[in-house]
Amino acid sequence: MTQATNTSVRSRQPAQDNDEIDIGFLLGSLWDHKIFIAVLTIALAVIGFIYATLATPEYKADALVQIEQKSGTIGGADMSKLLGDQEPSTSTEVEILRSRLILGQVVDQTGLDVQIIPNTWPVIGEWLLRRGTQRPGLAEGGASVWAGDTLRIGELVTSHNSQTLQLTLRSEGNSRYTLLNGNGETLGQGMAGQKLTIDQPWIEITVTELNAPAGATFTVIKKSRLAAIRGLLNRLEILTLGKDTGMLRLELTGPDQQELVNSLNATNEVFLTQNIARQAAEADKSLEFLEEQAPKVRDQLNEAENRLNEYRLQSDSIDLSFETQNALNSLVSIEASLNELQLQETELARRFTPNHPVYRSLLEKKEQLLREKARLEERTGNLPETQQQILRLSRDVKVTQEIYVQLLNRMQELRLARAGTVGNVRILDDAVVQGQVAPKRNLIVAVAGMSGLLLAMIIVLLRAAFNRGIVSPEQLEELDLPVYATVPLSEEENRRNTKGKNAGKRKGKSKGGLLAVRNPADLSIEAIRGLRTSLHFAMMEGSDNRLVITGPSPGIGKSFISANLAAICAQAGQKVVVVDGDMRKGHVHEAFKQDSHNGLSEVLSGKLEFAQAVKTSEVEGLSWVSRGSAPPNPSELLMQARFTEFLDYLSERFDLVIIDTPPILAVTDAAIIGKQCGTTLMVVRFGQNTPKEIQIAESRLATGGVTLKGTILNAMEKKAATSYGNYGYYNYSYK
Repeated sequence: MTQATNTSVRSRQPAQDNDEIDIGFLLGSLWDHKIFIAVLTIALAVIGFIYATLATPEYKADALVQIEQKSGTIGGADMSKLLGDQEPSTSTEVEILRSRLILGQVVDQTGLDVQIIPNTWPVIGEWLLRRGTQRPGLAEGGASVWAGDTLRIGELVTSHNSQTLQLTLRSEGNSRYTLLNGNGETLGQGMAGQKLTIDQPWIEITVTELNAPAGATFTVIKKSRLAAIRGLLNRLEILTLGKDTGMLRLELTGPDQQELVNSLNATNEVFLTQNIARQAAEADKSLEFLEEQAPKVRDQLNEAENRLNEYRLQSDSIDLSFETQNALNSLVSIEASLNELQLQETELARRFTPNHPVYRSLLEKKEQLLREKARLEERTGNLPETQQQILRLSRDVKVTQEIYVQLLNRMQELRLARAGTVGNVRILDDAVVQGQVAPKRNLIVAVAGMSGLLLAMIIVLLRAAFNRGIVSPEQLEELDLPVYATVPLSEEENRRNTKGKNAGKRKGKSKGGLLAVRNPADLSIEAIRGLRTSLHFAMMEGSDNRLVITGPSPGIGKSFISANLAAICAQAGQKVVVVDGDMRKGHVHEAFKQDSHNGLSEVLSGKLEFAQAVKTSEVEGLSWVSRGSAPPNPSELLMQARFTEFLDYLSERFDLVIIDTPPILAVTDAAIIGKQCGTTLMVVRFGQNTPKEIQIAESRLATGGVTLKGTILNAMEKKAATSYGNYGYYNYSYK
């Protein structure tokens, strides 16, 4: 019979052991824990507000720069047009702005490689400093820095160019200071306005201003030039406004508003200076070449004039004929053009190969002029020898003179072009701080609040998903276990128990006496009265008048049910005794405002007579037996014949014997006691005991030969998670 019962128990499957998602239950769980969700949401929102208030604010400064499509040099001096160059794109200028060439000079000019951090109180120190809080009396002589304390460093040079060096500067009062390394070791002492030189490690520092009381400390960080450039680059953003507009917006973020303005203006100035220098570089190169050629051409001109004069003296000043003069003028013009092409070819040769279209066009023009020159020379070949010689010498003088004049004119143009170069960059708007960009207080508070809301909902849903305790009588009936009563959670009893050690949980420790006596109209007592009626018919089938109250786990209210059920039955005119069968941790005696001495353990060990163990209570017809002193072997005592004799003694003298037992899943005492009693009921805690626990508990009882008569669903609460199932009928009262 026992084996068949066990098999039947094991074959039952709880209705909730499935993978279906009960949306109604989950939504109800969220509503049941609305206070927890609201508290966590508000708590995280407050934390976000505190963080946003205390965090160091970040500001943004911006400036506007225009990249013009035309160079600002004097007309005729723009060599890029003569050579067919394309205008550089705006993206090129953006990369130039981001280069180490520009940002490195900005770092050098603004001293961004030196960072001064005032040492303040933890967490709120920087906030107090920003608010301008003066040094309080309790901070006198301390290392913290307050409003009005200033430190300015004019120069800091170290040998640590490849890494960051951290120093501590401590004020000694009267503009004197002590410099310490990262380990707190003194490196040297100095005074504001004087250079301090330290040999090991090599440091040269000049403090221009120190206004702080003795003891105030500042952290001085000397960054490497590359690290400072990277730090500036990470904070710099360059935006292109529109397409092909040449407009660039430079944005820089940081905590120091003055540093933002200085750094951004320095970036604009360095970029403008570099752009002008780049535009003037072409004129400088051409001017350098022409200045080298001018003395040579002048010498050639002098030599040609000397030869012409000498020949005329030898030939008695022969004049040229009209035809020869025309030929001479044509040759001089061609030579001038060839010379101009030669200058352009010299400049093109530095930029392009001979296969470039511009270069090839110049060569074709040059070949055409050379053919024209050869034709004129062939025509003048028929002239008399004297005329030919005069023509050649005159041509050399005029051509050389023309070349020299061209060189001088060209040199003057380039000098004017270099002096008048303004570049193609214009600074339209100087740097201005636009305002605070971080932290965004409203956004942080909103995100923190939403995070708290989501976190609270996730916690509630996870608990609801993984802790699916019994919440309805139907779930017990699906396990083939009759439900004799559903006892709602007593608000009065719950309030009284929250003052004890186990707040919010009713564990039977009713230190104020029996609830059935203290508040007979409580809903829990009304439900127990219904249990009394159900037991009247259930125990008619039993072999004796003994009732065992057990449960799967501790803290589910077995003692509360046992004591108050006994009181209600006694109020109905029965003689009832309640026995605390939990000799380990029983606390039935607390419901009767007594101690646990001289109880069941003393009876079973033979130290106390049966009649001496039975104590009367304030309720007429109600007696009780405490657990006694905790013995080392409760199970062995219960298995002795004296326990059977004691039960027989009680059954003869009382109409109803109620025995409160330990949890069956913890110890085997409940099975031993239940074996000698006709009726056994299991108390199940609402939302705490799972169907699996109840199955195992029933199996343990069945293994011990105990047939479970039914269950009592205790401490039911009105929750949204279970109200959708229409389980709230127990909340009605009738007065």
